[in-house]
Amino acid sequence: MLGSDSATEGPIRIGMAVPLSGSSAPIGPNMKNGAQLAVDEINAQGGLLGRQVELDVEDEACDATSAVAAANKLVSAGAVVSVGGYCSSATLPTLPVFDRAGIPMVIPAANSEQLVGQKLRSVFLINPTGAQQSEAAIQWIRKRQAKTVAVLDDNTSYSTDIAKRTAELVEQAGLAVTTTSVTPGESDYGSTVTKVLQGNPDFVYWTGYFQEGGLLVDQFRRAGYAKDFMVADGSVDPSLASIAGGADGVFATMTQTPDTIEGAGDWIAKYRKAFNAEPGPYSTQSYDAVRVAAEAIKKAQTTDGKKVVEALEGLRDFPIFSGPLTFDDRHTLSQGGFQILVVKGGKFVLQDSLR
Repeated sequence: MLGSDSATEGPIRIGMAVPLSGSSAPIGPNMKNGAQLAVDEINAQGGLLGRQVELDVEDEACDATSAVAAANKLVSAGAVVSVGGYCSSATLPTLPVFDRAGIPMVIPAANSEQLVGQKLRSVFLINPTGAQQSEAAIQWIRKRQAKTVAVLDDNTSYSTDIAKRTAELVEQAGLAVTTTSVTPGESDYGSTVTKVLQGNPDFVYWTGYFQEGGLLVDQFRRAGYAKDFMVADGSVDPSLASIAGGADGVFATMTQTPDTIEGAGDWIAKYRKAFNAEPGPYSTQSYDAVRVAAEAIKKAQTTDGKKVVEALEGLRDFPIFSGPLTFDDRHTLSQGGFQILVVKGGKFVLQDSLR
């Protein structure tokens, strides 16, 4: 059941659980800052419902136990909407926490199909799903004329979801495919690399996160692999190249990043001025998550969870960075998708828009 609007005075609190520690910690500040920029703009325009907005951020560490603790803290602090969620495996167990408390979730980054598979009316995704990412992957694999594909995952819900769907699409395309799982957090994947290379792949797709992704890029290259290597969006971070000791030529399936968005120059300048830093992956999605949540509260004219959910469902062509937003019946994007990036000079840049 979705909660009622018990508080009508004081600041409107928006909750956000993001990784601020652990192996995915570099992503957290991007998301926090992007969300804060949106909050600051809303407050500069008078706030919401005549009240100021406050962003309450907790560390989910990309860990299920930490994420549940973070979600409970946000609920106790009086958050009326959640705009966090990076690692799907950590976000999944927070869904019932927020749902029981009547708090709608506008998830900016986590995109496993399992998130919408829970069929909770309070859950909305503004990052394209794993199924859409797999579609982008097979388009690029076919465009590169690969014949034998190796798909690697890290046993998390996000990674295995993309890996399974991509492998199925590769098979449907009539190509050879092998799938391999690794244990995250290890420092040596040499045995896995040797095993994968025995299949003589001409395309390797890693669907996990950048910490392990950087190690795999390095260890595949040290083993003599010089053909196509691609990573999923969880590995799109400058840390990948530094961990790999250089990753030029590595492709990635990714939604828009600030420097691949046409016309984002003014926004990037505002971000730099506010935080004295470059906006990284998922900063724009987090900015938009706050704006989407705020628009729903504005339309509902209340922070009552049930009415905010109805307003989210009723949004039509609301402008966000990935294009006009209208949620489909699964509460995912009705349009917008992935693009192909490539590492050049240690940075991810646009390779192909797939449009």
